[in-house]
Amino acid sequence: MRVFVTGGTGAIGSYAVPALVGAGHRVSALARNEVKARVLRAQGATPVSVSLFDRRALTAAFAEHDTVVNLASALPAPQRFMLKSAWAECQRVRTQGSATVVDAALDAGVARVVQESVVMIYRDGGDRWLDEDWPVDRYPIATGNHAAEANARRFADAGRTAVVLRFGIFYGLGAAHSEQIMAMARHRIGFRAGQPHSFVSSIQLADAASAVVAALQCQGGTYNIVDDTPVTTRANMLAMAQAVGAKTWLSGPGRLALLLGDRTTSITRSLRASNARFRAETGWAPRYPSVREGYRAMSATASSKRRSE
Repeated sequence: MRVFVTGGTGAIGSYAVPALVGAGHRVSALARNEVKARVLRAQGATPVSVSLFDRRALTAAFAEHDTVVNLASALPAPQRFMLKSAWAECQRVRTQGSATVVDAALDAGVARVVQESVVMIYRDGGDRWLDEDWPVDRYPIATGNHAAEANARRFADAGRTAVVLRFGIFYGLGAAHSEQIMAMARHRIGFRAGQPHSFVSSIQLADAASAVVAALQCQGGTYNIVDDTPVTTRANMLAMAQAVGAKTWLSGPGRLALLLGDRTTSITRSLRASNARFRAETGWAPRYPSVREGYRAMSATASSKRRSE
């Protein structure tokens, strides 16, 4: 299959592109500069220099491709996450960018679009298992995700196949926030936002990438892409501490994060999301069933990398 990936050099894209190539697909990917183009070539993909917001150029780039996978994002750096102004470019990518991708895919005759989204748009579910029919919520930071999903539905309404993947919180090497949390844990500082018994739904980056590959063959629709066993915020913090082998002496921000309202709601609400629908549809299963296994692997890989440097 010929696949075009936008966001192919981002956190998930850097895993998804080689996974798609490894599965035997011919992959093209958007490259904003020559450095990123070299990375894509090394992974076996064909880099294409084009703007995400140029409909005509994207249409030409998408020509003769079977599927477009839109993983484009522009998340702010962890230290700027709480600033509303830091989300402007991310919102533009998710709203205007996703609209342009869908318009160009329709113009180019692409049959399938796979669109990245997040489970964090669901309403707080307490300790309930949440499937894809659980009500979603609308808060400022989630505006772009809702727009991207709406554009995917527009593609489906035109008689094509649209697959929306609602990912859990990414972690692994390449996900800046999880690398920062791991570094904090090594200094005996634990990260925990919200109530200690609220659930966190996560997905390791390589597992997210394998889900992207599986999404090329599934029925159109919306699917949760999370690991098998969401854990509480407290258990999540302890899992990271155990992975790095350092007992936590200080943790936070805890309930204080609730005081920031909409700016932190994506990480303070309780979301125990289920991946059952996608597993049943595709046979996909995560390599890391929970963050307990995933954090250990992440820590081991990071330690090995440091020793080799």
